[in-house]
Amino acid sequence: MKALKERVYEANMELVRKNLIVYTWGNVSEVDRAKGVVAIKPSGVPYEALTPDQIVILSLEDGRVVEGNLRPSSDAPTHLVLYRAFRDIGGITHTHSSYATSWAQAGRALPCFGTTHADSFYGEVPCTRWMSEEEIERDYEGETGKVIVQAFEGKQPIHVPGVLVRGHGPFTWGKDAAQSVYNAVVLEETAKMALNTLIINPGVQPLPQALQDKHFLRKHGPNAYYGQK
Repeated sequence: MKALKERVYEANMELVRKNLIVYTWGNVSEVDRAKGVVAIKPSGVPYEALTPDQIVILSLEDGRVVEGNLRPSSDAPTHLVLYRAFRDIGGITHTHSSYATSWAQAGRALPCFGTTHADSFYGEVPCTRWMSEEEIERDYEGETGKVIVQAFEGKQPIHVPGVLVRGHGPFTWGKDAAQSVYNAVVLEETAKMALNTLIINPGVQPLPQALQDKHFLRKHGPNAYYGQK
């Protein structure tokens, strides 16, 4: 598990380097589906004190700790629900980054206003519904995962690698922990740009579909041509 722990540690520390974390407000995980385990940051451990050996290993099937002496992130049940539901993802990031969280608190999906957004997110980034009191009391973190899954009915999670949990904050994902952090950075920047766009032009409309298609598909899918082979 050493390599898995080191990757998850580095991904968590990248949140610090990219200024997406205040105190302990966030976590990153990665799944190893072949081994049936998930590695995740321990709960409440300050980033300046975090070490690779403190990363906690959980069973993907039932969430029990299979390696580690610390309690896993309190958001671990949310991560587990998403890994079980979204079979194509390999890493998840949760933050309380300022701009993305502001959209979540406003209860608004993040529209695609420009090509920067379209490069990584195909269409708007959805915002979940409010959780019911019953859901909150029954299994808050697990039910958070379920309302995220519900928000993606009819959508491809791999094409929209992020969500805004209403009143809470963003979750992003990718093929591994590092890519989920990358998408968290992009989501924060696009959330900032979208807010500024609405300030400049409150009546702005989403990017034309042809441009959304062009910018997303030139980076993703079988006919992508951006970058090097």
